[in-house]
Amino acid sequence: MNPSLAAYRGMKQAGIDFVVSVPCVNLQGLFDLIEKDLGIVHVPVTREEEGVGICAGAYMGGKRPALMMQNSGLGNSINALASLDFLYEIPLLMIISHRGGKGESIVGQVPMGRLTSGLLDAMAIPRFAPTLAEAEKTVAQAWQVAQEKGRPTAVLLDIEYWKSSL
Repeated sequence: MNPSLAAYRGMKQAGIDFVVSVPCVNLQGLFDLIEKDLGIVHVPVTREEEGVGICAGAYMGGKRPALMMQNSGLGNSINALASLDFLYEIPLLMIISHRGGKGESIVGQVPMGRLTSGLLDAMAIPRFAPTLAEAEKTVAQAWQVAQEKGRPTAVLLDIEYWKSSL
């Protein structure tokens, strides 16, 4: 199975039916799968905090939302997550391409790559970092946690994840 398909299957298992995305080369295969799925509304945006707001509205309208982005966008979304999702206990599945770790070729990705886990911990956002073999189950589980806690959860998919295949 390829990495995009594993994450997609987890989203389907969770019943995700509304996805907002910010461009990311690693997530492109997942975007393609979602675009072909007539059961999922896909809204591409240019800013992560915009995506948080759109996902909150979708949830209030009865949808199961996910936000797909790079970890560099986490910093952009902190205020929206805190002042909207946390305040109103809105669950959100965040599928995050975790750049900046081992094997990263773009030096500008490294600082945020090092900070991502700590930022999520500081915000008390549950985070998961599955292997390819765990991805489908973990993505579905992350949505369950988001619903139970009434807050965002993050699934971090690093460079090794995107290079793997079963």
